[in-house]
Amino acid sequence: MAEPLSVLTSRFDMAEGHTLEGYVATGGYASLDVAFGQAPTDLVQQVKDAGLRGRGGAGFPTGVKWGFTPRDSGKPVYLAVNADEGEPGTFKDRELMERDPHQLLEGIVVACYMLESRRAFIFLRGEYVWPGMRLEQAIAEAYEHGYLGKDIAGSGVDVDVTLHYAAGAYICGEETAMLDALEGRRGQPRLRPPFPAVAGLYGMPTQVNNVETIMNVGHIVQHGIDWYRSMGTDKSPGPKVFCVSGEVARPGNYEWPMGTPAREIVDRSCGGMLAGRELKFWAPGGSSTPLLTADHADTPMDFDSIAAAGSLLGTAAMMMYSDHTSVVEAVLNWTRFYEHESCGKCTPCREGFFWLSQVYERLLDGRGRPADLALLDEQGDNILGRAFCALGDGGVSPITSSLTHFRDEYEHLVAHGRLPDGLEAHAGVVTDNSGHSRPDQLVGSP
Repeated sequence: MAEPLSVLTSRFDMAEGHTLEGYVATGGYASLDVAFGQAPTDLVQQVKDAGLRGRGGAGFPTGVKWGFTPRDSGKPVYLAVNADEGEPGTFKDRELMERDPHQLLEGIVVACYMLESRRAFIFLRGEYVWPGMRLEQAIAEAYEHGYLGKDIAGSGVDVDVTLHYAAGAYICGEETAMLDALEGRRGQPRLRPPFPAVAGLYGMPTQVNNVETIMNVGHIVQHGIDWYRSMGTDKSPGPKVFCVSGEVARPGNYEWPMGTPAREIVDRSCGGMLAGRELKFWAPGGSSTPLLTADHADTPMDFDSIAAAGSLLGTAAMMMYSDHTSVVEAVLNWTRFYEHESCGKCTPCREGFFWLSQVYERLLDGRGRPADLALLDEQGDNILGRAFCALGDGGVSPITSSLTHFRDEYEHLVAHGRLPDGLEAHAGVVTDNSGHSRPDQLVGSP
């Protein structure tokens, strides 16, 4: 049986863990001396051998990704840290930055040294005011005490960090849209190739990494490959912060080894589901990952096991829903989100989610038609793999998976014009005293 970890979250209970004094007193910045005594390329190989995979969603091997950066181009290399965190259900980076901002800065310095980069940017979600204040304080402290700037710790290494507040758009979580926003343009995905590692920010070689990914780097350098691989699975090693939300007794961020079964995280860290409720469906990696059912609750939470179960680990944002909740309503809520957050660049996404929302509203309005389920399948097929970026694929994932696992609930809506007995309406659906939807009074119905 796995045990909870305290690696990335080791300072969460410290009142002064966010300050430089508290950070250094608990071993902070110790990885700098270890890193600066080795060649950058050797350190990148360590990250490869440690098996660190990106924590922002895709799970691509970080060391391999860093190996794509040219070192002899004569151009400056940039590190862009994606702290936009717009994925519904995801809030790990926010708390990590609030409670331990220096851990991010230490990882940035070590990563920049590995990449032979002198400049890093933190692209922070605009709504994250408090994490931004903590980061501003930490950056100022790090500059004042020589952990940022020129000749860090007498090593001859120079690293400057710029904190950039985003204007607020889900699409800017996509790395090339984020780079456009950093350059002052409207955030929209770029055509690839070229990839950011070759031509990214201002046309220069750029590595884009998630906050949690960068926070792992210093630990790997300081404690070694064997220590890191002692946690997690062979293909998904290391610690992981899981965001658990929804109908659980204690939602929050919990650190466990990669590969810990979902049920164990929910039962031991969250106190299980709410009293009187049973797990019905859940998203293992945020709203853009295919839904799983209660039968998948013992699936190990690692990239390969979740993929084998038919979904994606994503950001490991576990959104848990009970037998009191309508999956159709939940999916409508997410579909409205993707409709709103589409950047409008491509037709499948811009038009598709608008029409998908209309079909869902019609179903929940009690005016659903038998042909609507086939229409949802067809609309999903017209978006999946045809949108300009991954937003389209992510937006249809809960739709297609819910139709696969819970088609009977959709069919009940079509046949009876209301939700099945025992389901609570949440997504703007007006109910009568029996809990059934009143299709003549649906809020926002067309």
